[in-house]
Amino acid sequence: MKIPALPKLLKSKIYKTGQTRGADDDVVFQNRVNRNSTVLIPYPFFEKCVQALGTDKTFENGFITLIAPEDYFGSQEFQNEMAKKGLYLGKNALLFYYSRKQWNDYNPIDKGLKPANGRINPLGGEYVARVPATTAEDESKIQHGFNSSSLKGAGIRVYEYAKAETIKATQLQLEYIFWQCLDAEAVALQEGMSENDITTRKNHIETETQKLSLSDKEKLQKARILNTKGNAICPLCLEEVSARGFFQKVQQAEGREVEDLTVTQLNLFHIEELCMGAYNHRPYNLGWGHHHCNVVVKDSGIEETLVWMYEVVERNKEQGFDFTKKE
Repeated sequence: MKIPALPKLLKSKIYKTGQTRGADDDVVFQNRVNRNSTVLIPYPFFEKCVQALGTDKTFENGFITLIAPEDYFGSQEFQNEMAKKGLYLGKNALLFYYSRKQWNDYNPIDKGLKPANGRINPLGGEYVARVPATTAEDESKIQHGFNSSSLKGAGIRVYEYAKAETIKATQLQLEYIFWQCLDAEAVALQEGMSENDITTRKNHIETETQKLSLSDKEKLQKARILNTKGNAICPLCLEEVSARGFFQKVQQAEGREVEDLTVTQLNLFHIEELCMGAYNHRPYNLGWGHHHCNVVVKDSGIEETLVWMYEVVERNKEQGFDFTKKE
């Protein structure tokens, strides 16, 4: 049986959760690619990131360890340490130049090194550079390696990584959460789905999530994704969210409107924040939250943000600005 499609905008929004955040040409990361792409691991975090994989110990599309030039050329002991970990330049490790001092002190061209141009062994070179321009000395920026139109960026941020199987599971669960919005069916109807299509699609998602143990409402409640009524909520403010927020753009300040704004009122929300040494793009850790709540949390995490918000409110009260009391 063919499963009816979701409204185009919602389908795209769920699909994009399987991709990484944006990245411009001035950084070493790829721009909006799948979360199971080649990962870039800063050397100080190498062991921590590998251990966090658990029993798997492998990245689906490999990894590249980024080495600071001053560490690599600083001592033979460091190079021996790399070898003990199975890391070798040009195979699964690259020198990463990101400052003018590094470039001047350990110029790779003078050392006969080549910029890399591949993401799997062999990498085609031994270094990658993203050195910003300096206005004081009128020095232009340096971008070597992974800068062609077909090969921009060496890989993704390691903490954004998720296996293909995990990506599919999270996308399935995220749609399940959409259907838990109080007005989900009414909004889907307004967005072009028929009543029969809604029933068929919703039943299919419920069946699939049950098979994969992705619809445990008690777990979703503990994770701040659903409330005790079983309705979808914003993980920070805990307000019930309307499915209309998936289709409406955020309100802009009067006189400062941007014509090409694409940000919607509801966006992907990580409960436990993405951080080095953990892979938190996973089931029961993703919900749908208000855009502004997401902006407030940033990379701090919900608990730390709530503590900060409480302290801000208390300081305001102490200074006589108790806005909770209306005259």
